[in-house]
Amino acid sequence: MKKFENMIIGFGKGGKTLAGVLAAAGQSVALIEKSPLMYGGTCINVACIPSKALEHSARFSQAQGGTFQERAVRYRTAIWEKRELTAALRQKNLEKAVSAGVKVILGTAAFLDDHRIRLEKADGTEEVLWGERIFINTGARPFLPPVDGLQSSRFVYTSETMMELETLPGKLVIIGGGYIGLEFASYYRNFGSDVVVLQDSDIFLPREDAEIAAAVLENLEARGIQVLRGIQVQRIRDREDGADLTVRTEYGERKLSCNAVLVATGRRPNLQELHPEAAGIELTAYGAVKTDEHLRTNVPHIWAMGDVAGGLQFTYISLDDSRIVKSQLLGDGSRTTENRGAIPYSVFLDPPLSRVGLTEAEAVKKGHAVKVARLPAAAVPKAKVLRQTNGLLKAIVDAETGQLLGAHLFCAESQELINLLKLAIDAGIPYTELRDAVYTHPTMSEALNDLFTAVT
Repeated sequence: MKKFENMIIGFGKGGKTLAGVLAAAGQSVALIEKSPLMYGGTCINVACIPSKALEHSARFSQAQGGTFQERAVRYRTAIWEKRELTAALRQKNLEKAVSAGVKVILGTAAFLDDHRIRLEKADGTEEVLWGERIFINTGARPFLPPVDGLQSSRFVYTSETMMELETLPGKLVIIGGGYIGLEFASYYRNFGSDVVVLQDSDIFLPREDAEIAAAVLENLEARGIQVLRGIQVQRIRDREDGADLTVRTEYGERKLSCNAVLVATGRRPNLQELHPEAAGIELTAYGAVKTDEHLRTNVPHIWAMGDVAGGLQFTYISLDDSRIVKSQLLGDGSRTTENRGAIPYSVFLDPPLSRVGLTEAEAVKKGHAVKVARLPAAAVPKAKVLRQTNGLLKAIVDAETGQLLGAHLFCAESQELINLLKLAIDAGIPYTELRDAVYTHPTMSEALNDLFTAVT
């Protein structure tokens, strides 16, 4: 039985980063991955990187215009280019881990007890490995709701399998009005598909500021994307070239026909083959690995990082998780999930939606007296240069201290600008510093001059 000081299950961002750090410190590290198509983890293979590559290609295709057939050819090319990109990144990640001294092992892992892992290899053979410390980094998987006919349909895709579809669907129905569903709606609309989004809630983007959500919905509808709310999908039935969906609305049943169905109803922690119960590991009610602020489980020598730990499902959170664990093993242990500051995020629509901090309603609920700033994206010179004048910028400021409480940017290049505002919140910089700063021109950053001048 092979023994390692550190055994990391899952080649995701947190796992691969921690593996390199521990190997560089002279410790033995085994990095276990189920599939050679997942070297590097979810982000580079089936999520962030390939989807944003398609987003870039989709905007380029939309700008070119042309017939549906011409767009379909460009779409197929974009899929091929995306595959080349992810294959190159996989190989680079593998080479980097191996060169760092990490032992990369292929196989499906399952706990036998709190130190031993049974590894089932592709050829059917098994091996038992022992780890002094074990780190779970198995990520999350798409969730498929129990809809009649969904599992058996030939035209149903998840966010992962949709990016392998080489034929551009003339009509796409997306089940789920969350961030993933809306991103794909934006991509495929720009490629040339007719897109319908179905969501069960009556409220669009309920986590977002109401004004910003309204601006996003208006933009999507102006681009020809239908967003139907209060919809319950009853069943899916295949036909020769697509699927028919029967849905229930407040007015009764309705049938929708399409060439492809994307199910974007969230992701769940990926633990179904790992059997954490064999190691005595506690789970949350959500089915994630239960951890403390140091990402340690109830078993002292076992940690969990990334999506499987039940936190925010962003690759940069997984990266920061590796820093938290590193702080315990090689540092002073001061870094925790509680002190990493405000967490920004971006939804890659067209234009992108980015946010950090509180909404106006959340700030008021927390007892802040607030001032609010609003700026139409059309008022920003760089937005006019980019010919992306749709959108709205909004900021929430504490009326007494002048501290920035939250920022909501639905505008071109917001995914870059939001990081500056995260730093401002974490550093306690008053909004007046952002208002009076000198920015280069023409840039989207200089919109902060006008946005924070508008604080009232």
